Amino acid sequence: MDALHTDLYQLTMAAGYFHRGMASRVATCELFVRRLPRHRRFLVAMGLDRVVRYLEELRFTEEQIAYLSALPALADAMTPAFCGYLRDFRFHGDVWAIPEGTAFFANEPVLRVTAPLIEAQLIETFALSAINHATAIASKAARVVLSAGDAGVIEFGSRRAHPEAAIDAARAAYAVGCVGTSNVEAGMRFGIPVLGTAAHMWTMAHPTEQAAFEAYVAVFPSAAILLVDTYDTLVGAARAAAIARDKLKGVRLDSGDLAALSVAVRRILDDAGCTSAKIVASGDLNEHRIAELRRAGAPIDLYGVGTDLVTSIDAPALGGVYKLVEIGDVERGAGGERTPIAKFSEGKSTLPGAHQVHRFRDRSGKLARDVIALEGEPMSPDAEPLLAPVMARGARVAPPEGLDAVRLRARAQLAGLPDALLSIDDEPEQGAPFAADVSPRLGALVEAVRARVVSGAGQR
Repeated sequence: MDALHTDLYQLTMAAGYFHRGMASRVATCELFVRRLPRHRRFLVAMGLDRVVRYLEELRFTEEQIAYLSALPALADAMTPAFCGYLRDFRFHGDVWAIPEGTAFFANEPVLRVTAPLIEAQLIETFALSAINHATAIASKAARVVLSAGDAGVIEFGSRRAHPEAAIDAARAAYAVGCVGTSNVEAGMRFGIPVLGTAAHMWTMAHPTEQAAFEAYVAVFPSAAILLVDTYDTLVGAARAAAIARDKLKGVRLDSGDLAALSVAVRRILDDAGCTSAKIVASGDLNEHRIAELRRAGAPIDLYGVGTDLVTSIDAPALGGVYKLVEIGDVERGAGGERTPIAKFSEGKSTLPGAHQVHRFRDRSGKLARDVIALEGEPMSPDAEPLLAPVMARGARVAPPEGLDAVRLRARAQLAGLPDALLSIDDEPEQGAPFAADVSPRLGALVEAVRARVVSGAGQR
């Protein structure tokens, strides 16, 4: 049960709403990223699947309720009535979201939740945790995949992340174009190809490198990818070719001058008749190092990328936020008014009302501009709305989407971005970040809400 995978203040707020008679109010909240990290020109939405599974299964157990009752911060509020509310808790809200694998930008809502106020509040922490992490990894992995061109990228980072985070990272990386993962649990859970080679320990555990290679080929005659740089890379490559011959699927280089070594190793393999054997490179790789290797003409077929990918090391924390945008006493469309809400604090302002993001493309199919508009606001026929319904009254509106479908969408989304946004160059002179426009109607609402707040009229 994930009910306590949250911040304390979500529960104190829930108790406060309950005891102040606000539980029946309906809130709309949106999750968005205020500013892209300095090293990102786009983000790739990911993590929605985990959020929906969480919403479907969200329950409070008796053990959890007893624990909350013992917390000093909550003790006064854990009355029999509120305990009963938690015991019967279910998510009943509506969810709209940008589908996983979709490219998006600053201030564009990636998730919109309309639910009873307590429900909308309680889910904030988990939704942010799941989407911020998976989106950060997917966005980093997309850059790595783009840098590799026609070569494949294997996600190799399990040992650099928390076990569960590593599984989510493997899923996110595969979704945006990695060809596989070293993480076996991720392979079983999501159907991702599981790939790997031999270990340095295997070589060092044998009396000689030759003995290690011979033993490996004997055990894995159909999957012999040998790690050849434990002692001397070129000698190791020659031994691997001589021992494995036509059974050699590939060799891995994990250290040294990968550009020069890969050229020399390719020559050794080809001269030995191992022309189909692949060269796998690993060792502190990222999109910049891979781009350098490609520019140098390194004949590398597969890149294993670990630490930089699963930690999104240059932008490790994505600043997604989840904010109230409107509130009312009844569901939208049921005859009551909904009050648009916004913040106007410096650097942290928000847009009032429930929103849709519309994407416009040029004649070549490339992204031209995005427009953030009010939900239901008329838009031209060539506009592509990005947010789609995911849950209605607490239930999925369609079966879970397969990872292959997400992968296809991510590929199409990256292909539809202008070249300037696909650049992995981090220098600021590459130009101002892409920014969505605000529709005139939404702009007018912003000013109306600002005037209302400044005048002290408050919510109506």
